[in-house]
Amino acid sequence: MATAAKVPDEPHGPSSGGTSHEVVHRDSVVVRFAGDSGDGMQLTGGQFTLSTALAGNDLATFPDFPAEIRAPQGTLFGVSAFQINFGSTRIETAGDQPDVLIAMNPAALKTNLPALRQGGLIIADTGEFSERNLKKARYEANPLEDGSLSAWQLLAFDISKQTLESVKPFGLGNKDALRCKNMWTLGLALWMFGRPRGPIVEWLSAKFAKSEVLRDANIAALNAGHAFGETAELAGPLKQFSLAAAEVEPGLYRTISGADAIALGLVAGAKLSGLPMFFGGYPITPASAILHALARLREFDVTTFQAEDEIAAIGAAIGAAWAGSLAVTSSSGPGIALKGEAMGLAVMTELPLVIVNSQRGGPSTGLPTKTEQSDLYQAVYGRNGDAPMPVIAARSPADCFEVAIEACRLALKYMSPVMLLTDGYIANAAEPWRVPDDGSFTPFPAKFREDVPEDGRFNPFTRDPETLGRQWVKPGTPGLMHRIGGIEKGFASGNIDYSPENHQKMTDTRKAKIDGIARDIPAQAVEVGNDHGPLVVVGWGSTYGPIRQAVELARSKGHDVAHVHIRHIWPLPANLGELLKRYQRVLVPEMNTGQLKTLLRDQYLVDAQPLNKVSGQPFRIAEIEAAIEGMLAQ
Repeated sequence: MATAAKVPDEPHGPSSGGTSHEVVHRDSVVVRFAGDSGDGMQLTGGQFTLSTALAGNDLATFPDFPAEIRAPQGTLFGVSAFQINFGSTRIETAGDQPDVLIAMNPAALKTNLPALRQGGLIIADTGEFSERNLKKARYEANPLEDGSLSAWQLLAFDISKQTLESVKPFGLGNKDALRCKNMWTLGLALWMFGRPRGPIVEWLSAKFAKSEVLRDANIAALNAGHAFGETAELAGPLKQFSLAAAEVEPGLYRTISGADAIALGLVAGAKLSGLPMFFGGYPITPASAILHALARLREFDVTTFQAEDEIAAIGAAIGAAWAGSLAVTSSSGPGIALKGEAMGLAVMTELPLVIVNSQRGGPSTGLPTKTEQSDLYQAVYGRNGDAPMPVIAARSPADCFEVAIEACRLALKYMSPVMLLTDGYIANAAEPWRVPDDGSFTPFPAKFREDVPEDGRFNPFTRDPETLGRQWVKPGTPGLMHRIGGIEKGFASGNIDYSPENHQKMTDTRKAKIDGIARDIPAQAVEVGNDHGPLVVVGWGSTYGPIRQAVELARSKGHDVAHVHIRHIWPLPANLGELLKRYQRVLVPEMNTGQLKTLLRDQYLVDAQPLNKVSGQPFRIAEIEAAIEGMLAQ
């Protein structure tokens, strides 16, 4: 059996051996891998991200894939892409425009070329630019040959043929051999940016542990792509990029996606509370990754339950909360809508429950694999009756860890369901995360009542005078038999009570409980800039990175502009209204048609102006910077 050669020891940074190539020194580079949904672009990007993190660069990624499970090969709507922005400076976004586009077929080139910066580098696989594939991509002529790409640098060669040659000794069929093409491409990318192959070889050895042929063929393709970069006599476009490691605070780091950070944060919240965790979920894009991540963490006293539908998932979670567990459920917009009635039940029974909403493009099925922030109204208002609940939002993949812990804390302290908002971009994207020390977070042990009242009459709606949270009792506790449910209960007795006065009092009390959380959350801070001035840009969720970068760029040009980013969406921080009124203008960029803008106008009567985007793609820094300059020029 033929075996792949071992990877030689290799220095970090551009290689010094082989053919001499131009070395370009950069602070940061944006690379986009794009191909058919079966070309393994997400896997290629993920492994390139691993090598980049190990090289010490700061980074941010943006996976972008089609909604179809397997779109027709070579079609425009079947293109899958993975973008990574990495460098020696602080990286806040996946980058506005790629510097390098690796296009595996004509459709990938056509759909991604508009994003490539002028003068950027295109690496194209000529082996896939057949007449048939050109027709599928709606090209009338081959763009690699007709001069239409003159605004960019072009490096076009037959990657398919190179891959077939590199794996020929392993006896694979043509179809299986071409599946190694992504590893050949990854090898070339590793050479271009001075990344080591060792970690990828280890990963391939583990992935194909049961198939030596596939393992060795993929390693051979990886090495061949790297060797091509070292030895190819190509003029002009083929160059190496040199990027120094980023300066970061010392500590243990790992690359983490938003979904994984949510899962780890929920487990940390359970440990800080001293409770077992129950997760009830139903598969839906892009929330399914949380269920998958938690299913791997059973050793931490985590029970995961994949229900037959969304309603059963939240119903089981409410039952687990009634029984004394830290209960969690998760979905995306359509599933959150189905859970709406049960969320009202959790509000009425006043049981702690964390609800994670990984937002996607809507309404209905909408854009299931694209990102959006259009569920804010749904989170704050989307239940029948007056059913208030806390709503918090994560700003980045790494931030999901702390936000998940905060959601657990609020749910348990105030005996209330809490909604945690992320979105498709946050859930799928990745960035470096400094693993916190064990003692970084203050425990918030759950409190269950066990003593019996002297008169023997227990009212489950006896409340904490500070938080107004009701007492939590595990079913079966001797002497504390009680009932809760969806029918209104008496404030003073806990028995069913339909009286007008009682319903007014219970409704007002539930509202006051949630409103009071504003006293228990941090005052709103200014991220960048002064606490007063002509303009403040207010954001929430995943708009954090592009807003911060745009504000910093505007300030570098002499503009007096500030950035405020809201984590606690409901209730809003107690000082937010007074803070916003110190600015003459308020700009609110969000990936919806103006939902936070409406909330701010309603609560504070400020003339917040929207900057809306609902294309399924995150904001570019340039879009927000242009809006800032436009408002300041008015």
